[in-house]
Amino acid sequence: MAAAPVWSVDPRTGKQREQVAVEATAQEVDDAVRAAHAVRPALADRTVRAAFLRTAADLLEGAREQLVEAADAESALGPVRLTGELTRTCYQLRAFADIVDEGAFLDVIINHPDDTATPPVPDLRRYKVPLGVVAVYSASNFPFAFSVAGGDTASALAAGCPVVVKAHPDHPALSELVAAVLRRAAARHDIPEGVIGLLHGFQAGVDLVKHPLIAAAGFTGSVRGGRALFDAAAARPVPIPFHGELGSLNPVVVTEAAAAERAEAIGAGLAGSMTLGVGQFCVKPGLVLAPAGAAGDRLVKSLTDAVSDTDAGVLLDHRMRDNFIAGVAERAELPEVETPVTPGAGSEHTVSPGFLTVPAHRLATEGEHDLLLEECFGPLTVVARYEDESEASAVLSRLPGNLTATVQLSTEEAAGEGRGAEILAELTPLAGRVLVNGWPTGVAVAPAQHHGGPYPATTSTSTSVGGTAVERWLRPVAYQNAPEALLPPELRDDNPLGLPRRFDGRLER
Repeated sequence: MAAAPVWSVDPRTGKQREQVAVEATAQEVDDAVRAAHAVRPALADRTVRAAFLRTAADLLEGAREQLVEAADAESALGPVRLTGELTRTCYQLRAFADIVDEGAFLDVIINHPDDTATPPVPDLRRYKVPLGVVAVYSASNFPFAFSVAGGDTASALAAGCPVVVKAHPDHPALSELVAAVLRRAAARHDIPEGVIGLLHGFQAGVDLVKHPLIAAAGFTGSVRGGRALFDAAAARPVPIPFHGELGSLNPVVVTEAAAAERAEAIGAGLAGSMTLGVGQFCVKPGLVLAPAGAAGDRLVKSLTDAVSDTDAGVLLDHRMRDNFIAGVAERAELPEVETPVTPGAGSEHTVSPGFLTVPAHRLATEGEHDLLLEECFGPLTVVARYEDESEASAVLSRLPGNLTATVQLSTEEAAGEGRGAEILAELTPLAGRVLVNGWPTGVAVAPAQHHGGPYPATTSTSTSVGGTAVERWLRPVAYQNAPEALLPPELRDDNPLGLPRRFDGRLER
């Protein structure tokens, strides 16, 4: 049977643009993984790794015009958005290069023998080593930042792990272009091109996670797809870590005092956040708890005005468009659900933004309205109007894990008066990032960033954004009573590499 063609499709028209490749066979998956596995020694030198990452950023910037044009043709996200995303991706690559240079991520700890301890302590030296080949599953909604050269790939390379990427079907042409750029960067540092493998096709993705030489996987996508791969990773004869970002509702709580103080500003801010990128951000606020009184009415009026003024947009593909329209219709039919601005089909290829309102008590207990507690990918949010604080708390108690949780507080509440701290404590178990008086869309690439959360937001406690994302692809190993001459240079007393480390209990830098 001939391999199935892989087409680049224009989401603005639904028409095929060009055949990019064919879906990978099982043999091609095996070849890509084995080629990546053979590259591991070429990434052993941290200096080489850091230089590779910086060269990759430089070459991506050099190809900016071609890459942004290709990305826009396949995603309809627009040159401005995509130019910014590519800049973010290059910044992220350079940030990981800095982390590699510094070396603190190796977590070097040295303990000399101590016979006076109970029990006695032998000579112990601990640091972290790369896991091996990492499988990366690209996301649809960030064709640069969470795709071939995105955070999973950058952090894996920083850790010393070659990567095999399963390209997302929404941007196969761009994926091929970016992979070629990364391979050119590798060649400049004598790293074989197998350091970046690229595969197309659904079955190839399944075969990839099952390959015995794959040591870990990173995924960004749907709950259904991610959970299937997560289960496959766990069911292997040798299970592997699977770091998946699956889905998130990203709840927002607006206090009565905050609505009374600035309802119009909150409504406008919410509209901007929920419609950003046609509502296709993984941290889009999908559920808002707002008060039922007059202040809440002002908020809803402001949201209505702002969303009504927002143009229809193109989703990443027509399958997502169909799912969005069907999901909106199913939610809108529920009892006591109203649509101040009706979301749905804009034109043949677009969707219009909107929002639903519902009394919060409908969500406080299990029932048919539980559908409103599930993410609907696209420009839609649900505003649940609560009568009192206990009703809002009852809804929060029923929420699954999220990437973010936000609270809008009044000036006095933010200063420590009222229930601000109590609400923050209530939101903390629900999410990996808790925001105060802001909006969750926009994930800064920074050392303190955490982009993850309780299941189903993610399948692990790790982050996929920020410097600590590198930790996903490392494992600790300790050497006991090993002669100095046999130790890796990172663990020798004289510290020839100048690494930050903890030496007999003292932190040295």
